[in-house]
Amino acid sequence: MDTIGVGSLPIVIMTGFFSGAVMALQMSRALATYGQVGKTGMIVSLTLVRELGPVLTGLMVAGRNASGIASELGSMKVTEQIDAMRALGTDPVQKLVTPRLEATCVMLPLLTIIADFVGMVGGWVIAYFFLALTSRQYWSSAWRNLEWKADVAQGLIKPLVFAVVISMVGCYYGLRTTGGTQGVGRSTTQAVVLATVLIFVLDLLITKIFVFQGAS
Repeated sequence: MDTIGVGSLPIVIMTGFFSGAVMALQMSRALATYGQVGKTGMIVSLTLVRELGPVLTGLMVAGRNASGIASELGSMKVTEQIDAMRALGTDPVQKLVTPRLEATCVMLPLLTIIADFVGMVGGWVIAYFFLALTSRQYWSSAWRNLEWKADVAQGLIKPLVFAVVISMVGCYYGLRTTGGTQGVGRSTTQAVVLATVLIFVLDLLITKIFVFQGAS
């Protein structure tokens, strides 16, 4: 949890803050056309909680931890440490995979919540200093339009699914590593690429499920 969660905190905070700030800048231009700049907080909060927060946090954690897991387990595989564990009667899956899976599933939703909040703060900085909106206007608009069942639930289910994908892909490629140090590099690259692609695919599927539920 310390390596996956706390270690990813700086990059997640930076990504969240600047994503919220850019979103506020871009949306304010579009909303100004309709005289609705006061809705900036609503757009920033909905976009971050539903989509940008979970996806960007998942991508950052995938880039940092899927590669780390794959390279760590891959190094153990090519140096025959995992074979030694099996010879001593230890289950490598229980010892190496399960802790990484559980830690990622616990920490990624928490990191997403932090990224969402920091992103809203980034949007507030732009709204307050550049769009002449008061703090009350921005935050009331941001909080009032969030729905627990639709928005918050969606924003917490996605990182939980992403966490399973990130950890399992990293462990899968790590444990299947062959070919010495070159194989470790190859497994690391494959883990990051597949985890990134799966995050986008699963994001579409989960969003589609929630959209259909909302429509019905």
